[in-house]
Amino acid sequence: MDAARSQSHKWTVYVRGASNEDLGVVIKRVVFQLHPSFNNPTRVVESPPFELSECGWGEFEIAITLHFHSDVCDKQLDLYHHLKLYPEEESGPQSTKKPVVVESYDEIVFPEPSEGFLARVQNHPAVVVPRLPAGLNLPSPVPIETGNGKERGDTKDHPLTQWFLNFSEADELLKLAAARQQVQAHIVKLRRQLSLVEGMPQLSKPPSTYES
Repeated sequence: MDAARSQSHKWTVYVRGASNEDLGVVIKRVVFQLHPSFNNPTRVVESPPFELSECGWGEFEIAITLHFHSDVCDKQLDLYHHLKLYPEEESGPQSTKKPVVVESYDEIVFPEPSEGFLARVQNHPAVVVPRLPAGLNLPSPVPIETGNGKERGDTKDHPLTQWFLNFSEADELLKLAAARQQVQAHIVKLRRQLSLVEGMPQLSKPPSTYES
């Protein structure tokens, strides 16, 4: 295979927060296991953002291992993601402006978190929080310190941000609130129609008579 074809696609694999928050408060390091054909197929990322970029031509399954901070969890978490380079439903030449983005959403529950871990997470809420309906509240974003040479670990300004899929709990709350309003409006409409029907005068027909 010629070198040009073997480097036909540039791709990035990453682990990010659903709302682009800094996962460094939870995750200590991430290990990506690439196809054996790559040089040094075991890649270790020690700090956020947890991602790596490579070039290639083939699709394969990437094993992703999450290692958490000691006060979070003493067990690692193994995930698997299929690298996809080619769009499924497009015909003709592949666009170089619109990337193929395939993301999956996983929720991790940490029972009985330590006080230190809980405080650390609460100080790093979602980076972007949309406006919510009355009565629905989420923590407000706080400035993320970048002093002492420490880089910001969130993915808010990631080059692929515009292509990220939306897994925000806030947006789910917005959808539920909108659906609830539609249901309530439909109930009001049905009640109005029912009251009109009940208020209509009842017409009675005279009994039929038959002559013999």
